[in-house]
Amino acid sequence: MSARKAFKLIGRRAFSSSTAKRSDSLFVHRDTPYNNPSIPFKFTSENVKRAQEIISRYPPQYKKAAVMPILDLGQRQNKGWTSISVMNAVAELLEMPKMRVYEVATFYTMYNREPVAPNFVQLCTTTPCQLGGCGSNRILKAIQDHLGIHPGQTTKDGKFTFIEVECLGACSNAPMMQINDDFYEDLTPSTTIAILQSLAKGDKPKPGPQSGRQTSENSAGLTTLTTKPYGPGEFCLPEFQKI
Repeated sequence: MSARKAFKLIGRRAFSSSTAKRSDSLFVHRDTPYNNPSIPFKFTSENVKRAQEIISRYPPQYKKAAVMPILDLGQRQNKGWTSISVMNAVAELLEMPKMRVYEVATFYTMYNREPVAPNFVQLCTTTPCQLGGCGSNRILKAIQDHLGIHPGQTTKDGKFTFIEVECLGACSNAPMMQINDDFYEDLTPSTTIAILQSLAKGDKPKPGPQSGRQTSENSAGLTTLTTKPYGPGEFCLPEFQKI
């Protein structure tokens, strides 16, 4: 596909239309009524056991290397976001400076610095998803129209938070979105709305391709490797085949 044709398909919409945020909201902590060190956070006994199991995979002198999975554990316990109290608890558990934990939590985008809804919708709008299937632009519009919010916002009923993200690694099944830990692929506007309606009722729709295919097989059928592949020596000269 030529660059000109691709541009026409994508249109003039910016590659990302997420709400612009000041850098200090991403990298600088400022106390708020819902996010400050005075709000207690403590790992549950079950998660302490999980944390110790994770830490045991690292040499004792390098247990701080477990900071990423322990942060994820804290985020999951804290209803999907990483508060300053979660970061402080991780620093205490791993016996490392708090600033080192802050550095990790502010660098990697999988750690949510603000509260998110129980259904955290992440729509991929990278080029493959914009060009694949019906295109992620149509999925973006379907989500916005159905939920009544734009990327970076949460619905009034507190059920959905919606953002745009970069590649989620399911390019062959584009367009796709991730909701919490599940991938929903081969989307159309109608299947996208059906997924959101199901989640709003408290049900969990089946993740994966929504087109009926099982994985990422070609919808047109097998187009490559249609014959038996040749083996070693098959194209050698006859005198060498006897060796």
